[in-house]
Amino acid sequence: MGSQAGSRRPFPFASPLSFRREHEPINARETAAPPIQARGLLKSFGGIPVVRGIDFDVLHGECLGLLGPNGAGKTTTLHMIACYVRMDAGQLLVFDMDPRRAPREIKRRLGVVPQEDSLDPDLTVERNLTVYAAYFDIPRAQAEERAAQLLRFVQLEDRAREPIRHLSGGMRRRLSLARALISNPKLLLLDEPTTGLDPQARHLVWQKLRGLRQGGVTMLLTTHYMEEAAQLCDRVLVLDRGEVIARGTPADLVRDHVGREVIEIHSAPELSPELVTRLEELADRVERSGDTIHLYFRDGRSPAAALPLLERLDFSQRKATLEDVFLRLTGRELRD
Repeated sequence: MGSQAGSRRPFPFASPLSFRREHEPINARETAAPPIQARGLLKSFGGIPVVRGIDFDVLHGECLGLLGPNGAGKTTTLHMIACYVRMDAGQLLVFDMDPRRAPREIKRRLGVVPQEDSLDPDLTVERNLTVYAAYFDIPRAQAEERAAQLLRFVQLEDRAREPIRHLSGGMRRRLSLARALISNPKLLLLDEPTTGLDPQARHLVWQKLRGLRQGGVTMLLTTHYMEEAAQLCDRVLVLDRGEVIARGTPADLVRDHVGREVIEIHSAPELSPELVTRLEELADRVERSGDTIHLYFRDGRSPAAALPLLERLDFSQRKATLEDVFLRLTGRELRD
């Protein structure tokens, strides 16, 4: 999916983006500069480096994804942008402002969906939105109007008067998204927004985020779901041990690092050394992981030549995906 940041369609339905603060001037310099500019970001905790000099921009109207195993530095990077933690060194500008000098001004322009549930359990669904709106000095009547519109947007309008404890996990994540949008933010920070959701709830959240993206909202997303990144992101950065190890569009990363098609052989112990050697000659790359062998084929090679050799084996053939890229770059070993 290539970056289309400069050619978003108008938001296609009644949208929380229709809210606009009349008193807020449009800053020409802010409009011209990317919403996020990071150069050489460094952050350590207890002397252990977590983010090691990363560089990136997030352009107006795009969704940039941060991918990586646990401990890669994704959430710490998000927290520096959200003004939750201070960077140790480097340069970070959010709407052309330094988070160390203008945290309040930056926070007023952000919507944040945190990784951990931070909804107030003592309030109803609606009150979670209207109380949060007060932090942005939104008048009560306007906050109630926005809350009603946002609850319709995330399909929770029939739960408005219910306490938070009555909501499922998927409903709570959708409410967290609605709360992040209450101030009509210019930039949305999403830290694993669909973790733990069932497929139906996840696809609904994706639908809502795609609509926001098409409407021009800029997003920075961290996720462990490679399909989520492929569905939502214009570009992705792959982080490992605090460093950027790859960047590009999902399609470009798949093409450059993996290829076109993959064959997975699920009965690897049954393969003779001679057959493995023959498969290595036919494929561009062969990887063994436990009892599975992966054969990777680029555009110059076809998996068709390997298929007759696999007739009696348990195997599957599929298109290469962003998950293949992730495993190729960060390894298949378990990270805690």
